[in-house]
Amino acid sequence: MTVLLTGGAGYIGSHTALSILNSGKEVVVLDNLSNASPEALTRVEQLTGKKAPLVVGDCANREDLEKVFSQYKIDQVVHFAGLKAVGESVAKPLMYYRNNLDATLTLLEVMQEHGCFDIVFSSSATVYGTIQEMPLKETFPLGCTNPYGWTKFMSEQILRDTGKADPRFHIVLLRYFNPVGAHESGQIGEDPSGIPNNLMPFICQVARGRLKELAVFGNDYPTKDGTGVRDFIHVMDLAEGHLAALSYAEKHAGVEVFNLGTGTGYSVLDLVHTFEKVNQIKVPYRIAPRRPGDIATCYADPSKAKEMLGWSAKRSLEDMCRDAWNWQKNNPDGYRR
Repeated sequence: MTVLLTGGAGYIGSHTALSILNSGKEVVVLDNLSNASPEALTRVEQLTGKKAPLVVGDCANREDLEKVFSQYKIDQVVHFAGLKAVGESVAKPLMYYRNNLDATLTLLEVMQEHGCFDIVFSSSATVYGTIQEMPLKETFPLGCTNPYGWTKFMSEQILRDTGKADPRFHIVLLRYFNPVGAHESGQIGEDPSGIPNNLMPFICQVARGRLKELAVFGNDYPTKDGTGVRDFIHVMDLAEGHLAALSYAEKHAGVEVFNLGTGTGYSVLDLVHTFEKVNQIKVPYRIAPRRPGDIATCYADPSKAKEMLGWSAKRSLEDMCRDAWNWQKNNPDGYRR
């Protein structure tokens, strides 16, 4: 069985490629490499002993998709491809709506034409908006605070409507919480270009001395230490969640949605102090004003995924911090070393 990963050379995509290859399935990757490196897939091949062919192309481009589906017999798809920086989406909303929605629409059309109907979609906890009630359940009302989140929300709706109109589709929507860490080998990991948008790679670059200090946005939230609380999940747990979703999609028609999180909230300072303790390294930080749109606490209720997918996160916060630093240490300049 062959699985197409759109955006599969990126952070979550490369770790998922590794998990899928280790499960015995084949992988093909379509990626335009705008925020990824082909070196990630070279290392996946080294770690698994199996090749994941890379087609350089854009998921929003029909010709590129047709090329993949004509060249390979694709049985299932995991759809990662899309722009993903929240701040950039606020500054450039048209670019985000055009790119992310075109990618989903074109992919579904080409899948239909080629008789491929199993798809796992990379969604996000941002679709829950500013709900205060925790933990977040899949049944809660949805809403977003930025264009990036709305592209996930709208893509979910496109997939729901497609599944309703064409009963041949087997669709799984996965709402991620906060992926961190790296493969335990230290050979693949998160490799942001420029200054990182996400907390863990920022911490790693401060620890390495590449950045001066970490800005902690707000210390006056109604949490145990005043800093924001989030559900951090190890990227390998997340990758294994995709594997479970693909197995589910093989057997179940229609549309189903699952949270992928640990169900535990950790504060920003929990993450900083655990990183320092596990890796025996100091992370200088300063308190900065709150960011607009940030909420105090956000963590998942992952019980549905455990019940229906047989999946739950197994790795600890210590594992996340150790593996993230191991990647950064071994690859101080990411894949460009």
